[in-house]
Amino acid sequence: MKFPTPSAALRLALLCSTALAAPLAAQAQETASGAVSELVVTASRPIAESEAAALRTQKASDSLVAVAASDSVGRLPDQNIAQAASRLPGVAVERDQGQARYVSLRGAPNYWTTLSFDGINVVSPEGRDARLDSVPSAIASQIIVSKAVTPDMPGETVAGNVNIITRSAFDYPGLKLGGKLGYGIAELGDRPQYEASGVASNRYDLGEGEVGFVLSASYFQRDMITDNFEVDYERVSQDQRPDNLTRFWANEAENKLYRLTRTNWSVSARGDWRQGDNQVSFRSIYTTFTDDEMRDNYRFDLDDRQSDLVSSTAPCATTVNPTPTNTGYADVCIGNTPLKGTVYGIDIRQRSTLRAFEQSIFTNTLEGQHGFGDGWSLNWLGNYTESKDDRSVIGETTWDSPSTRTLRPTVAYDFSDPNRSRLLLSTTLQLSSPTRYQAGTPVTNVDTFTKPLTSFTVLDAVDTTTAYTGRVWVAKEAAFLGGEATFRVGLQFDQRTKVADEKNLVLNTAAQFTAIGIPTDYNAFSLDKAFLGELPMDYTFRYFDPGKMEAASDAARNGYAFNPVTGNNYEVREEVLAGYAMGTVKWDWGSAIGGVRVENLKNRGTAVATVGGVTGPITAESDRTLVFPSLHVNVNLDDTKKLRVSYNSGAARADYDQLRPNVTVNDANQSISGGNPAVRPELAHGLDAYLEWYVEPQGYLMAGVFFKRVEDVLYRQTRTFGSDALNSNGIDRSGYTYSGITNGGDGNLIGLELAAQFQLDPWVDSLGVPDWMGGFGVSANATFNSSQVLKPAIGSTPARKLRLPGTSDEVFNVSGYYEKYGLSLRLSYQKRSTWLDGFADDLADAGDTYWAEDDELDFSARYEVNKNFELYFDATNLLNNPGRRYAEPGNLLTATGIPTGFTDIYTIEWEQFGRRFAGGVRVSF
Repeated sequence: MKFPTPSAALRLALLCSTALAAPLAAQAQETASGAVSELVVTASRPIAESEAAALRTQKASDSLVAVAASDSVGRLPDQNIAQAASRLPGVAVERDQGQARYVSLRGAPNYWTTLSFDGINVVSPEGRDARLDSVPSAIASQIIVSKAVTPDMPGETVAGNVNIITRSAFDYPGLKLGGKLGYGIAELGDRPQYEASGVASNRYDLGEGEVGFVLSASYFQRDMITDNFEVDYERVSQDQRPDNLTRFWANEAENKLYRLTRTNWSVSARGDWRQGDNQVSFRSIYTTFTDDEMRDNYRFDLDDRQSDLVSSTAPCATTVNPTPTNTGYADVCIGNTPLKGTVYGIDIRQRSTLRAFEQSIFTNTLEGQHGFGDGWSLNWLGNYTESKDDRSVIGETTWDSPSTRTLRPTVAYDFSDPNRSRLLLSTTLQLSSPTRYQAGTPVTNVDTFTKPLTSFTVLDAVDTTTAYTGRVWVAKEAAFLGGEATFRVGLQFDQRTKVADEKNLVLNTAAQFTAIGIPTDYNAFSLDKAFLGELPMDYTFRYFDPGKMEAASDAARNGYAFNPVTGNNYEVREEVLAGYAMGTVKWDWGSAIGGVRVENLKNRGTAVATVGGVTGPITAESDRTLVFPSLHVNVNLDDTKKLRVSYNSGAARADYDQLRPNVTVNDANQSISGGNPAVRPELAHGLDAYLEWYVEPQGYLMAGVFFKRVEDVLYRQTRTFGSDALNSNGIDRSGYTYSGITNGGDGNLIGLELAAQFQLDPWVDSLGVPDWMGGFGVSANATFNSSQVLKPAIGSTPARKLRLPGTSDEVFNVSGYYEKYGLSLRLSYQKRSTWLDGFADDLADAGDTYWAEDDELDFSARYEVNKNFELYFDATNLLNNPGRRYAEPGNLLTATGIPTGFTDIYTIEWEQFGRRFAGGVRVSF
């Protein structure tokens, strides 16, 4: 099917007839007397009214929060919670395939952020890293980002919490119906996009109280093409020529060429009963994210015959020699450099992968709130959540070049442009004795090279996390120190169990290939279809045929048995018993929240370990108690200004797969790898000071500073094992090399946060400008960070200071909008500066890794035909800048005493995703 061009799509999006309207949630409004009343956001001024409602909620809060109201979420081109939250001050995102996935609050690592539904922390299908692209924004009436932890919040919340408030029937005066239907295209590959959502809500007076019900559903599907190249760099031990310590060679270069279909869908139901001070609520949400991936991976192993290079420390001429006696890899003596040169007769390792990835969250909550006489109240809650991470691979084929050099390609590589990977292919010629090699005829079609099928793999891998939460608290209102106080004590019990179940079947013989009917010649396994991306590539290829992959997978499943992947299978159970006491006191001049939370953490992991060639079960347990005090003081400087000061604490725990007791000991390589059940939580203590000015008649200014002190920083490390726990049969393994999670040194994070929101309409008369100009408004925020952490010495590499992983020095969000006469337009820009992706223990892989700065420009428009019907249009990723990750050896080289400047020339991953355009209609009754 041929989809319209972008220009045609714009016209289609503005004219097509289809449906909306995520209903606009009622928001709490603080009146002049300080009471709370309802404000229902209408459809006439959605951006300004939603921002005003969000600010009222924020101003009334006794702790530091940022709020996105439902209409702001709905009117921006934000299909998942991560992207919607990223518009708020101090929020940055990490993207995958161009889509927001993880949230970083005020520059902190993403695993410091927790995810909750209506105040209940939910474990992401992946684990501690709160992956938010699996949650569609359509289920939210409000998103509240808490940046300062209070005692009633779990201690694992370090940087903050993203709380998704679901819709309640009591948000609306009566019957509410809404829907949305839209269509769009992706510019890259001309791929379609579909979206739909609907909600129905009503409330009923029973005489003995009132009940309300809400049902909602959403669906969002987009097809994608991704342009990609990746390059891995390494130190080469055979390269001993002068200045070798500063040279890092590309050991492999590859293209991962994706054809994707991603889908988010959700269904939710909520029922509420209330009478006076009593309310009971039941909430059930199921949300899922699927990623059907076809990946063609062409990998060129430039270091395939690295051992051919003669180790020599003698200087040599560096003129180009087109007839070397070796492959030329890492050989400066034939004129090659790390960024430009030629390698002769290298291996093509090609993989064709068909995946059916799925993540889901099914959460169910029953909650009751009861008021009693004399200021007493009781709240109880029970929750069951099941999260699944299905990482299964329907089928993966591997195709490898034969060992004969003349059947392999010669590759002229050029990586001098950080945004380009040039690989010019030609045949390989063998010259007369002594054996020399030379580039032959240029080759464009990579699939003309011989690449026999060498393996076929099917993987079934599902991680399931079940969680039970029980919570009860009692509160008492009383006079205290001249103010009105609420004292609360509570207990909470959480039990989470993660089970990883992975099994595969691997076929690698000609007889097995024949049995499942899979072609061994790639050209018979592929499609005659042109490249769908726009990446400048120096060779052509053929996409694999997914139908033939599925047929081979079905035959393999029917004919062969799966084998468990014991090294990846485990069960980790975590039990957290928490108690807290806190008090909230309100005076004429402000308020204060203070208290303490105590948590007892128990972990028990079971798995299979292999030691000395013997495989058997292993169990590990840990038990520790942590104390988290906090204090928040809010001062009303006047009716429009607030000063907020807080102290808070928390502890980030290692992820479940990092706590697993799996361990694999390789005596031949003298290495140990696996989880670390004994690793300690990463403790953090924070201070915040914020000044908020709610400008009259409309506007908002904010400035704040924050500081966090971190102890026992978590990071992956390769080090000497240093323990006799695995010694057996007379073998001392304490000196083996260990790879896994561990605790490092201490660190800190300090930052400045600024925000402003203004809409011109309330100022039109005082400024004397025309009425039509009142539609202009702006929302902007910026965060500036400085962080460092001490990474302990490893072997010959001394201790060194680095920034915290995932931390950008600068984060910006700017939105300008115009809404008047039924028209609403918004242009939004986001940017975050470079951030550290991972530490390196040595220079084996060219040092630490970083993501380059990331920015995005989005546009949204709507036109209100009448109060029930509107047209909308969204354009996303208008700048179409690539995502780029690179290796940085400078810090390590300097630490080891080698003077060097810092550079980002070693690109290790580069992807581009294209612009998207979508439009449709919303209806609301």
